[in-house]
Amino acid sequence: MNLLQFLAVPLVTCLLIAGTPRAVYNRMFALVGTAVQLFLVIYLIRQFIAARIQQPAEVYFLQQFEWFPTWGIQFQIGVDGISLSMMLLTALVVLAGVLVSWNQEKMSREFFFLLVFLSLGAYGFFMSRDIFTLFFFLELAVLPKFLLIGIWGSGRKEYSAMKLALMLMAGSALVFIGLAAIYQQAHSFDLAILSRHAFPVSFQYLFFPFLFLGFGFFAALFPFHTWVPDGHASAPTAASMFLAGVSMKLGGYGCLRVASFLMPEAAQYYGPAIIALSAIAIFYGAFVTLMQTDLKYMNAYSSVSHCGFVMLGIGIFNVTSVNGAVLQMISHGLMTALFFAAIGMIYERTHTRQVNELGGLLKNMPIISTVFILAGLCSLGLPGMSGFVAEMTVFTGAWQNTSGWIRLATILSCASIVVTAVYILRAAGKAVMGPLAAGWQNLKDAAWQEQLAAGLLLVGIFVMGLAPFLLQYLTGNEADGLVRSASSQLINK
Repeated sequence: MNLLQFLAVPLVTCLLIAGTPRAVYNRMFALVGTAVQLFLVIYLIRQFIAARIQQPAEVYFLQQFEWFPTWGIQFQIGVDGISLSMMLLTALVVLAGVLVSWNQEKMSREFFFLLVFLSLGAYGFFMSRDIFTLFFFLELAVLPKFLLIGIWGSGRKEYSAMKLALMLMAGSALVFIGLAAIYQQAHSFDLAILSRHAFPVSFQYLFFPFLFLGFGFFAALFPFHTWVPDGHASAPTAASMFLAGVSMKLGGYGCLRVASFLMPEAAQYYGPAIIALSAIAIFYGAFVTLMQTDLKYMNAYSSVSHCGFVMLGIGIFNVTSVNGAVLQMISHGLMTALFFAAIGMIYERTHTRQVNELGGLLKNMPIISTVFILAGLCSLGLPGMSGFVAEMTVFTGAWQNTSGWIRLATILSCASIVVTAVYILRAAGKAVMGPLAAGWQNLKDAAWQEQLAAGLLLVGIFVMGLAPFLLQYLTGNEADGLVRSASSQLINK
């Protein structure tokens, strides 16, 4: 299958949107374009499974073109199970984002253009098999976030947009230093070649922090998470969905695919520090969320906590924990996008996100309230939903490490689930349960497009929660291969 379609479809969609001034055509082009993306990803999964049955390989549908031959830079893309699952997540979140933004009136052409353009950067990043190409697509997704928040955001939107852009650019600068050092050492940007290159231990110890911390900015690694609450709270609904659902996964994917995979000795050396920072993020995010009264800030700080599970799994770096980290990235992407969608629907009708000003919404908005509750239940790890599967896999992998203090960190991370249950149930009880608050008698429930957006994300959550083997079939071999390949490098040295 030609993977260039995943770059061509968003690009053509953006050009069609840019070419028409009428809002009704803008949203229709965006809807059709993102629906085609989802169809292509589903078809690609089918082709991928058939290809893997016929001939096992590390990467499938590889395409490469000379880009800057003087520097050995190739435009090289391909997929494996992990990147394919990230692409499926991207397709679902972007399509849902278009649907919940259906009534966008302010500069709708520019809004949908930037939203669809974000998907172009995400697809390119997850498909890249050349670290220069990967960095190129990572940067491609920064500017649209800045504009979406700065123009269509709310509250301190200019401050939030600037803070997000500067912190992510700082992360990008660290990543660039690490990638440049890798090129100087190995004279290649090709991931396949780099994975076989024996980087000196001193080199790994020096430059691993640049890569891991740089990608950690995107993944909300403590203490580089401070852009998350302000960015999410000020962003329009669809941008919040993409930021939490997809953009933060770029960081986790980079930490796993580039930093830990290419420099396994440094990953092992710095593992205790990564685990400690992850445990702090999990507990800190949960307790700070407990003090929030704004629904968006609540979900933003909750994202810091849940992304801590991703980094914990990567820090442990055994087969089970890496599997858990990948599952948590997908679960959190679906769950937090659904939560932000529900919060956006509530805010559009009530013009408030303060929990204390809401109440009894279940009476007039049963669908939106149900979506809100289901997103919360997934967040607290209810069995049968994706959150339970992902978090339990991370905990199981972490417990396999017999180190006493790592087991203590695992126990504390598990205990954060209790705190999560407190703030989720309290918010649901105050906002949607109980007597109907004054002024909310005439609220309308979810429109068809909002129901469809929520339905798409809920299908992903329940399929992953009830039949995790389906996703595990895609990602399990690749997670196992990443860990075993890194372990073999350690043994050879």
